[in-house]
Amino acid sequence: MIEFGWEVMEYFDKNAWVYLDGQFVKAEAASTDLFGQSVHYGFSAIEGIRAYNTHNGTRLFRAEQHYERLRRSCEEVGIGFRWETDVLVDKTYELLERNNLRSAYIRPLVTSGPNMYLTPASNSSIVITAWEWGPFLGTDLIRTTLSPYRRPSPYSVPMAAKVAGQYVASILATTEATKRGFDEAILLDHEGYVAQASSNNLFIEKGTTLYTPAAGHIFPGITRQAVIELAGIFNIDVVEKQLTPDELKAADSAFLTGTATGIVGIAAVDEVTFPETWSDTLGATIQRAYKNLTLEKENYEVII
Repeated sequence: MIEFGWEVMEYFDKNAWVYLDGQFVKAEAASTDLFGQSVHYGFSAIEGIRAYNTHNGTRLFRAEQHYERLRRSCEEVGIGFRWETDVLVDKTYELLERNNLRSAYIRPLVTSGPNMYLTPASNSSIVITAWEWGPFLGTDLIRTTLSPYRRPSPYSVPMAAKVAGQYVASILATTEATKRGFDEAILLDHEGYVAQASSNNLFIEKGTTLYTPAAGHIFPGITRQAVIELAGIFNIDVVEKQLTPDELKAADSAFLTGTATGIVGIAAVDEVTFPETWSDTLGATIQRAYKNLTLEKENYEVII
């Protein structure tokens, strides 16, 4: 069954385990509070973490950063967070072992308890799930479109908080883009500048420089930061600035970054095809280095 170009998949079976509030339980036995704010108002915080099957065994990529960001997301919007990062990391490794997963996507979710008033509930809950999942947008170059939907304003929701409710705009944008035959949507911010894709950060290449939308109106991803760090290793200049749609379409090349996606090259935006051959781009160099970094290969600093 295919809906809007995306394959419908099952995320667990009767043998799958999840970590729920300090205990491992079977996924099919886990439940949620139907009166919770997360169900009624989308008031919850999420994370996405990748586990890679490396020569050192199964390794989580920057798990501490992800769990600390989850803590900050909760604190920024008033959701209680009482769990220690090192414990969550340990439990995540145990979850992978229980599910016999060596390479996986991990989704921590903090939900808010029952409270029909528009104030934070007094209690919260954490669940960690994991499943096998390839690159979110595949590995081929993708076709994108500028979306009629826009990112929420930073005056409405903290941009650095990974809050579930923000993803309504992403779902609408992705659905609209896919119906028109594109792989992904690129959203503008409330001022009309390029912000990001539905769930990924954006980089464009012009000449010998990479440009990426500045923090403030975007979600500053951990993969985005890894790309900036790798660019520094290769002495590639990265400029963080407001980008116009015209600047995006005038780029030599472009790519998206995100935990679920990794790094994927963009072939075109609407009617404009980028002129640079992907294999010759700075993005392709970063893509190879990022793969080596996540797989803990010692030569990730070498251009292959």
